[in-house]
Amino acid sequence: MDVNEILEKLNNATKKDVEQITKAFEFAKKAHKDQKRYSGESYFIHPVAAAKMLAEIQMDTPTIVATLLHDVCEDGHATPEQIKKEFGEEVAFLVEGVTKLGTVKYQGVERHVENLRKMFLSMAEDIRVIIIKLADRTHNMQTLKYVPEHKRKRIALETLDIYVPLADRLGMGKFKGILEDLAFKYTYPEEYEWTKKQITGASYKKEEYLTKVKEKISEELEKNKINITNIDSRVKNLYSVYKKLIRKDRDISRIYDTIAVRIITKNIEDCYAVLGAIHRLWKPVPGKIKDYIALPKLNGYQSIHTTVFCIDGKITEFQIRTETMHEEAENGIVSHWAYAMSGKQKEGGKVKKELSWVSELRNWQKEHAGTQEFLDSLKIDVFKNRIFVFTPKGDVIDLPESATPIDFAYSIHSGVGDSCSGAKVNDKMVSLDYKLQNGEICEILTSKNKKPSRGWLQLANTSYAKNRIRSYLKKELGVEVPRAPKNLQKIKNFEFKIVASNRIGMLKDLLSIFQSEKINIIKLNTDSRNKKRPVIVIIFPTKSNTIADQVAAKIRKVKGVKSVEKMLLKN
Repeated sequence: MDVNEILEKLNNATKKDVEQITKAFEFAKKAHKDQKRYSGESYFIHPVAAAKMLAEIQMDTPTIVATLLHDVCEDGHATPEQIKKEFGEEVAFLVEGVTKLGTVKYQGVERHVENLRKMFLSMAEDIRVIIIKLADRTHNMQTLKYVPEHKRKRIALETLDIYVPLADRLGMGKFKGILEDLAFKYTYPEEYEWTKKQITGASYKKEEYLTKVKEKISEELEKNKINITNIDSRVKNLYSVYKKLIRKDRDISRIYDTIAVRIITKNIEDCYAVLGAIHRLWKPVPGKIKDYIALPKLNGYQSIHTTVFCIDGKITEFQIRTETMHEEAENGIVSHWAYAMSGKQKEGGKVKKELSWVSELRNWQKEHAGTQEFLDSLKIDVFKNRIFVFTPKGDVIDLPESATPIDFAYSIHSGVGDSCSGAKVNDKMVSLDYKLQNGEICEILTSKNKKPSRGWLQLANTSYAKNRIRSYLKKELGVEVPRAPKNLQKIKNFEFKIVASNRIGMLKDLLSIFQSEKINIIKLNTDSRNKKRPVIVIIFPTKSNTIADQVAAKIRKVKGVKSVEKMLLKN
């Protein structure tokens, strides 16, 4: 293996790029020395293969470097500190993100698979981490036959349910198709073989016929002086054919797009000119014209599809798109990354992308000023205030950041919540006011004799859990629990750190101020390591910042008080 296998795939690599990638190549080679894969080959072939995939689609140098290094901490005994020192914070951040994602395993529970996808994104923080994982998973799937049989189906199912939809939603059609077919073979082997036979036996698979079609349409376009870049054909991937066969009663004759003729143009105007030329030659099949240029798919895909009664009346699909659209259809979000890095102008000067729920992360349709703005747009922060907690069976529950086991219990089922008697987090008992953390496994203990009480309203933080508790108290116990008034719901907790002289009566004077303001103190601690000037910490709730400032002003006037530091605490 040689670093040139990666470098030769990059366009316009600078001297600095070459130096960084070469350095990472040698570092990873040394870190993985003597390690073997299931196939018996050197482990090092894996990060190199993944890096080559990303070099092919022109990912930036930090991403390629991080791909080469993505397993050196977990499998190669390197440390995050070493990565940071040798390759910088950005690369270390990406490597750490990939390592974190490696800890998440899908157990085949379909009910919460969408939450697991969200969890991947929330843990990734940067879309490039997901892209590295897609390359990592693609090479692992290409060598899945060497993995022990009992692991194959779980890995293949995880690929089909998690990685394929992520690739699709990022618009990365090339990765999506490869991963789908590799996973299909191991997840549903019988269906895979059956679909292969259907395709092999289909009358549509005729190279001679496609050659005639391409020659005929080329003549027509030349005659009408319509400029095109390329004409080729694409074969629909097996898993996509299988899904369509299921919808079409397993009748291959009802599927017209197993093979499509693809025409690439220079601009949008030529796309519509090509469409007109095709329809002048052959009659379109009614209802089979789809304009994804005017109305793009949710993942940003753009193209015109038309199905016509072609040569000898054979029904044939054509796909028409610009070079830019073709690049985006193949590589999705990565094409925008390469675009931002190059600084070239795109059609209309905008990033024309709507990435389904990924569009919630950032607005891809805004005009961007330059590379740094685009880099910032890759940061994922929509899930910043969410956590994803596992049940013991592998379900993933999506909760707000402040959620407790009570919230978790009610998210599973109201009956589980109503009978909650305790909780274990990562096999350790915790109190019901414990704040759950992202990625933890929570087990709810239940008892027939345990019922909700008013005190649970103080333990719950989600509106759903609070509503279920109130509903139970009203229905079963006849207790009406009023909702907190709006002004009370806005109460904030503040912390004062007071440096004061150690004198008799100091605490009494301070407490009298809170008493006069009718403020209840939640917590009071004294740090007396400095005997002359101890630090007094007081935590209290109040309605506004103004009130807290007024209290601080009064405290500063107390004899012996040297300073008051105020901090607003997160509720």
